Amino acid sequence: MHALGRPGGVRCLSMKKKSSTPHRGFRVADQIQRDLTELIARELKDPRVGMVTIQAVEVTPDYAHAKVFFSLLTGDPVACAEGLNQAAGFLRAGLFKRLHIHTVPTLHFHFDRTTERAADMNALIAQAVASRSKNEE
Repeated sequence: MHALGRPGGVRCLSMKKKSSTPHRGFRVADQIQRDLTELIARELKDPRVGMVTIQAVEVTPDYAHAKVFFSLLTGDPVACAEGLNQAAGFLRAGLFKRLHIHTVPTLHFHFDRTTERAADMNALIAQAVASRSKNEE
């Protein structure tokens, strides 16, 4: 017998192993973002979809759905979102070939206005700074 009272010194503690599952969701979302960027650029031929940048991907805990947030350099965001959502099945099939996970999520594309809002805020700040310097002169 070993000092712990078990043969071979095997410990029998009820200590939970720290799971990497929370980080797995982030890794899957990150991989989906990279693969979608490549699929859209190389294989999607819809004229409504212009120069798209995938900003973020949020995956549900069960990997059933993914919200894909995109921005657009030029073009109509509504038409682009329609084109991407219509191509979601095609893009999902492309992801299925690339990802090695049991469930590839259903894709839902949403236009991300963050870059537009940031540009508007920068313009407002520049305008405020210009009017302030004008008033000081």
